[in-house]
Amino acid sequence: MIFANPHAWHWLWMLPLIAAGLHLFYQHRCKMMSRFAQEHLIEDLAQGFSKKHYRLKAILVMAAFFFMVAALSRPQWGYQIRPVKRHGLDIMVVIDVSKSMLTQDVLPSRLERTRLAVKDLVMKLNGSDHIGLIAFAGDAMVMCPLTYDYNGFLLALDDLSTDSIPRGGTNISQAIDESIRAYQGKTDSDKAVILVTDGEDEEGNALDAARRAREKGVKIFTVGVGTREGDLIQVTDANGQTEFMKDAQGNVVKSHLNENLLQQIAYITGGAYVHSGAERFGLDYLYDRQLSKLKKHDAEEKQARIYDERFQWPLTLAFVLLLAEAMFLNRKRQTI
Repeated sequence: MIFANPHAWHWLWMLPLIAAGLHLFYQHRCKMMSRFAQEHLIEDLAQGFSKKHYRLKAILVMAAFFFMVAALSRPQWGYQIRPVKRHGLDIMVVIDVSKSMLTQDVLPSRLERTRLAVKDLVMKLNGSDHIGLIAFAGDAMVMCPLTYDYNGFLLALDDLSTDSIPRGGTNISQAIDESIRAYQGKTDSDKAVILVTDGEDEEGNALDAARRAREKGVKIFTVGVGTREGDLIQVTDANGQTEFMKDAQGNVVKSHLNENLLQQIAYITGGAYVHSGAERFGLDYLYDRQLSKLKKHDAEEKQARIYDERFQWPLTLAFVLLLAEAMFLNRKRQTI
């Protein structure tokens, strides 16, 4: 026997409360009767009341509650083998790992906040969704191809750092082209790309790449990480000391969020743009409100065990016990 909803057993903590409530009601009734007779005379004078019968009714109520909880836990035994075909999404997550993602205007940093949000997204996937990972800076590289192996995806995600891509800079067009190539051979579903970046495009032409993505049927959903005011970029030097990043002229570099570019990319490809705020990153919105509308692929058909539901048995027992409690009188049988 297995239980499809084992968390329902937590409701059993209410049994002591029910027992305490029934006991308090019994004490209250005895207290009311004691106004008319002493306690040891109640049984003889109040022939319509029986302590023994009341206790039995209380036991029936608690037993009925136990079996109702058992029914909620959905006991199952016996099974049938049936073919199951699942439907899922194809999602390629593209993450900016350039130095600007170390900026701490989004705590703990833009890159770390992105990593945590993507992990939350993976928790929402239903097992039928493909997910892949691309990292980019001056170049772009597939870190994890589209897969059902979420643990493998998370391992690749944990390994992301500003050292993942040897060539520095930020080349969003290269990242878009790499995501297009990652979808080659996928024709049975919509192609969704989640591009997470601060939008500082230093190389290439991101808008031309977005038009190429549109021609290939790839929809890009952009997430802007950072604040419009921006902040200084903190990096670690060779001695492990934290310092602010400087340009070739020795000026301190300040990174700003380029929302305009990200909005245009999303518009051209038929996707959507969200700004990652302090309280909400935006991936939940994209998954629930945008990606859910896309055409899903047919996952590989598999044989699955479908267990037979047996909640009817404890539910029937609970009903019988409640019926017995309702028909059982508190009163003692009176002899004539």
